[in-house]
Amino acid sequence: MSGKTAAIILAAGKGTRMRSALPKVLHPVLGRPMVAAVVDAALDAGFEKTVVVVGSGAEEVETALTELYPEAPLAFALQVAQRGTGDAVKAALPATTDCEQVAIVCGDTPALCSATLRALFARKIEADAPLCVATFEAPDPTGYGRIVRDGGGRVERIVEQADASPAERQIREVNAGIYLADRAALADALARVDARNAQGEIYLTDVVALVAAGGGAVATLRLADPVEAAGINTRAQLAALEQELLARRRRALMDAGVTLVDPGSVRVEAGVEVGEDAIIGPNVQLLGHTRVGRGARVDQGCVVTDCVLEDGAHLLPYVVATEAVLRAGATAGPFTHLRPETDLGPKAKVGNFVETKKAVLGRGTKASHLSYLGDCELGEDVNVGAGTITCNYDGVAKHRTVVGDGVFIGSDTQLVAPVTVGDHATIGAGTTVTRDVSPGALALSRAPQREVEGYYEKRRKPREDEKRRRMVETAPVPKTGGKR
Repeated sequence: MSGKTAAIILAAGKGTRMRSALPKVLHPVLGRPMVAAVVDAALDAGFEKTVVVVGSGAEEVETALTELYPEAPLAFALQVAQRGTGDAVKAALPATTDCEQVAIVCGDTPALCSATLRALFARKIEADAPLCVATFEAPDPTGYGRIVRDGGGRVERIVEQADASPAERQIREVNAGIYLADRAALADALARVDARNAQGEIYLTDVVALVAAGGGAVATLRLADPVEAAGINTRAQLAALEQELLARRRRALMDAGVTLVDPGSVRVEAGVEVGEDAIIGPNVQLLGHTRVGRGARVDQGCVVTDCVLEDGAHLLPYVVATEAVLRAGATAGPFTHLRPETDLGPKAKVGNFVETKKAVLGRGTKASHLSYLGDCELGEDVNVGAGTITCNYDGVAKHRTVVGDGVFIGSDTQLVAPVTVGDHATIGAGTTVTRDVSPGALALSRAPQREVEGYYEKRRKPREDEKRRRMVETAPVPKTGGKR
């Protein structure tokens, strides 16, 4: 790229047909705002400045992108009234005064690739043109601006659908909405564009005719993949494009050595990484910034958000996990809920109907059934019996439980925090632990068992007999008689 470069992203539209309070460009595609994919393409292509034109929902869009790209060279330009794409670019030009080359792309085209923007530069340089426009061949060009060429094949202008003649509407080469221009030529042409058209708007496409009429060549780049130009204006279009991108994501994962048992049922969002030889079962959702290591396995029905599964980790069916870490060889499930700040150590195991939150389990520690472990740290090789819970909340504040290495916790135990259990201690089944347990000790809090001889004959049997007698006395009397 010669000279300083800027990318202008048009993201000011209201998105009326989305019928949503959320600005259109913030609607997610594969887990990220659609405009973020366009920003990614611009940054990856090497633009030194990215100017996002905002309008409807400007504050929300600025906040979202600033949080996503805290250190990126982003600037924002406000289009006060939506008067067309040309007007939007005019609003952004003052932020590009130090740039020689300016690209213009749409914020609702999340399939755009950085490779296409780099190819646009190469084509512009090859043609030695002040302006380069991306185009594609549309089987049905309805709604697109048509590329009008002269008898020698040179681009003369772009005509919008509403202004096209019947003959022009038959043209199938259409505008992809992706441009690269010398900033000086762009600014000069925009200063001369007016709103005398069927929509009463300032069309960016009119710049093409002005550059061509002024003797400047208008180069074109034919898109190899027209999906890159697909814009989103309705929720149906959003769903359709996301499905296309998801299908490509699945194919890319399988090509990289990941097994998808039922590919069509798996959702893998844009920020997810999956290692070689991982196995992903049917109806799995891998969301956010989840990382799945080599040889890891995620079985049917799991929903995994912002988690790390190290090599060889295994989620059995129907685990819900959020912001959790499974170290190498750790397992969870089936039917386990891993809440934020759960950290399962190597070879650790949590089983069916176990819930964890802010829980750190050491190497080889097991909680196989029906337990709640919250705000706790368990050492290595701890056995947690069924029905064990950490009582971490006193109604006002949370408290922490610390369990040492090699501890055996019997079933139906309550650990009332704050409490510490020393290494190799044993907690008897049914115990409520309310104070610290010394290393190697046995803690018990059961009431002594005793028997009352003859209890059934003396107490239960008389009551059962009385109950049966009342049932007989209150039973309805059967009707007698019949036909005579």
